[in-house]
Amino acid sequence: MCGLVAAVGEVDVPLCREMLARIVHRGPDDTGETHRGDVWLSHQRLSIMDPAGGHQPLAGPDGRSCLVVNGEIYNQFHLREELGPERFMTGSDSEAALHVLLVEGPAGLTRLRGMFTLAHVDEAGSLLVARDALGVKPLYWARKDGCVLFASELRAFDLADRPLVESFPPGCCWSQRGGLVRFADAVPPRVRPARRPQSPAAPGRWDETLLKAVRETIVSAVEDRMMSDVGIGVFLSGGLDSAIVTAVAAQYARRHGHRRPLPTFAVGTPGSPDLLAARVVAEYLGTEHHEVVMSAEDAVAALPRTVRAIEHFDVHLVRSAVPNLLLAEYASKRVRVVLTGEGADELFAGYPDCHREPFLAPEALQARLVSLVEGLQWENLQRCDRTTMAYGLEARVPFLDRDVIELALSIPPELKMVGPGIEEKKLLRDAFAGWLPEEILRRGKLQFGHGSGAKDVLTAGLAPAGPTEAPLGDAEEEAAFYTLWRAEFPGVDPVRALGRSAPLLAE
Repeated sequence: MCGLVAAVGEVDVPLCREMLARIVHRGPDDTGETHRGDVWLSHQRLSIMDPAGGHQPLAGPDGRSCLVVNGEIYNQFHLREELGPERFMTGSDSEAALHVLLVEGPAGLTRLRGMFTLAHVDEAGSLLVARDALGVKPLYWARKDGCVLFASELRAFDLADRPLVESFPPGCCWSQRGGLVRFADAVPPRVRPARRPQSPAAPGRWDETLLKAVRETIVSAVEDRMMSDVGIGVFLSGGLDSAIVTAVAAQYARRHGHRRPLPTFAVGTPGSPDLLAARVVAEYLGTEHHEVVMSAEDAVAALPRTVRAIEHFDVHLVRSAVPNLLLAEYASKRVRVVLTGEGADELFAGYPDCHREPFLAPEALQARLVSLVEGLQWENLQRCDRTTMAYGLEARVPFLDRDVIELALSIPPELKMVGPGIEEKKLLRDAFAGWLPEEILRRGKLQFGHGSGAKDVLTAGLAPAGPTEAPLGDAEEEAAFYTLWRAEFPGVDPVRALGRSAPLLAE
């Protein structure tokens, strides 16, 4: 995980260096830059794979092409074998992206399995910029007269350029010759419509073949993300999704002879449901468990830097990001990589509103799940990336592996619907029966901000003074968050950069 800044056209090098300096937290281990013709590339590196040899920008064998990458390429070993190991000079996974682009050009982007943004200069000196299909890794751009600027975070851009800043669309690449082109979809077209089962299906009725497919696909995705030359752990909320990730990762760590038990990290207020459930999982799996016990004062004090870190003001996002930020700060002193459970609710219908009108019809539920997956770049993924990268910590999201997405959204939506005695995500729960304590396997859904206790302490902490004052509602609370955001990011258009308007109370 890293940060990048790129520019093409009439490049102002001092300005670009200032932009890079504003995102040094994303990659505190190393920095690099190169100026090729009218293209400038730069990189802040968090060293995960080949810490000693993976300096960026990575140069091609011709000495003219080069690449900077923010993210991880999980199928790097497969690509090395296909392309020929003799091409490779480092153990960095990013080098696989370099050689794919050198051999296949922009068409090679479809072969990269992972989370990434990248900027590549080819042998002719032309720039290509791309972002992964889901938008797991952030990228923004500002198209100015005579120059186009790219950066990993909003804060990188100079005040004068901020009104032009937009979110670079996921699954797209941009080049000087071809402009903006889509190369991949977050959700494969073949699973967008509700796929009708070949025979009538009812919730809670599936055969072992489907359970095995779900289990093996998720296990494979988690194991792919255990790739690391540095310490790796798991954010364990105590909910089903992070518990499944922990169970698979702990088994992998034991099987591959890791020198210490898998580190797990949980956060919450004293006695909060998440902390208690995480302890049960950690004890059952024998992990090296760590807790961050968050007081009301801790949460309220962390609020301004949380809004600054996540570059957002959405009320639900901020509430969940506060405990995440405190957890990331703690975990970053002990590991360099964490796995998380993001994405499972979107794929397996874990949210309560998926089981209320108007989503009770299978086709409507399928459309809702597709919409949730496509919207992750604006919500949970932004929180996940920013809270961890604020402390130079890499977060990986195995449930959002391409194979997991394709399998999960090809399952008939009828099999994800609730019913008498059938809880949400029963298919996922049954797929991992025996991997976790029964009380965790059947634990009901709590939003992270609720389960950790963050919602209650933040609402109370932001309430007006006086014993008779009512707590702030969601709209008033978001307006307060927007005020903090606007002070940190003056000039940024929230619609262009974040895909949403300011709260009415803040206008």
